[in-house]
Amino acid sequence: MKKRIAGVAALVAAFGIPVGASTASPATGLSATHASAMSGPAPTAFPNCKRGYYKNVSGRCVHRPVHAANVPAGATAKCRDGTYSFSQHASGTCSHHGGVARWIHHP
Repeated sequence: MKKRIAGVAALVAAFGIPVGASTASPATGLSATHASAMSGPAPTAFPNCKRGYYKNVSGRCVHRPVHAANVPAGATAKCRDGTYSFSQHASGTCSHHGGVARWIHHP
């Protein structure tokens, strides 16, 4: 039991969770700190990427999959729905396009 309490205390210290009297708002059930953190502007779907691109897990803007008669420059895979992917990571490539039919340049 002492180990569990020590573990909880370590988590509280690591995440800066206040201990003591509740400061939660009766209206929201959130503390002022948590309420203000959640009330910021809503993030845009694809910040800093131009139209036709998306931000990948590395924070880079990557061309969205496209239909094309020939292999487009920079394509890394052909998806099962016929689109070409420009993914920079193997994981998730063509995930909304039926999966990878074949790799062109495996990332």
